[in-house]
Amino acid sequence: MTEVIGVRFKDVGKIYYFDPNSVPLKIGDYVIVETARGVECGQVAMANKQLEDTEILFPLKKMIRKATEKDLECLKQNKEKEKKAFKICEEKILQHNLDMKLVDVEYTLDNNKILFYFTADGRVDFRALVKDLASVFRTRIELRQIGVRDEAKMLGGIGVCGRPFCCSSFLGEFQPVSIKMAKEQGLSLSPVKISGTCGRLMCCLKYEQSVYDELIRLTPKVGAMVDTPDGRGRVVETNVLTGNLKVRLEDDPSDTPPKPYHRDEVAPAGKGAPVVRPKPETQETEEPRQAS
Repeated sequence: MTEVIGVRFKDVGKIYYFDPNSVPLKIGDYVIVETARGVECGQVAMANKQLEDTEILFPLKKMIRKATEKDLECLKQNKEKEKKAFKICEEKILQHNLDMKLVDVEYTLDNNKILFYFTADGRVDFRALVKDLASVFRTRIELRQIGVRDEAKMLGGIGVCGRPFCCSSFLGEFQPVSIKMAKEQGLSLSPVKISGTCGRLMCCLKYEQSVYDELIRLTPKVGAMVDTPDGRGRVVETNVLTGNLKVRLEDDPSDTPPKPYHRDEVAPAGKGAPVVRPKPETQETEEPRQAS
């Protein structure tokens, strides 16, 4: 077991583990840590906690210190610098006539590096731009090309459902989604209807997939032979959510419509007895009294 804290560097971002250096911390505290990008200020998203070594990626870096008032003031100043750097970089992109779109700018806490995030349709030769920016800012410059999903996460917006983007509201990491999920959930396969504003498949396809996986496992497939309370038959229609099936019985004439059943009432052919439906209880109805 190892004591760790979880640190976020963006409001809705991935949580990274660090060694708290035996300092008790609570959610919302700001800490100074060293990452691959340099010295950064992050916010504690998970207080001191003991985790199994298998859940941690070693080597685990130690927290440098708890953020001071000076650190927070520096962080605030960096936000202002980022706005100015964004405008300067946009001007330089136009000067160099580069086919790229600037999305965001980040300063490391110690100002040793500035990161510029951009999107582009293909590869961009930005070597001349880096030299130009380095001569202006007199520090290390890093240009990082990101995808459209990352762009949507950074910029935010309103989705087709009318709510803020999931990725910029609460999703720490992108979950893998596929067209297979849309098929299994019975959704339209039109790209317009199952794609988000970013143009990729909507992240929300993942939310209910585990339930659909379980229901699909329990529901006989179309074409499967099943034993019903009325005999053996072939499944011709299914509704995964409600569990309702339509089965064409072997002993019925070909022009007889299929009979409805629930998945709990049938069993795979030869693998168990079907559930017999209870007969509905007949209730005697009292004849209405005639007014005298």
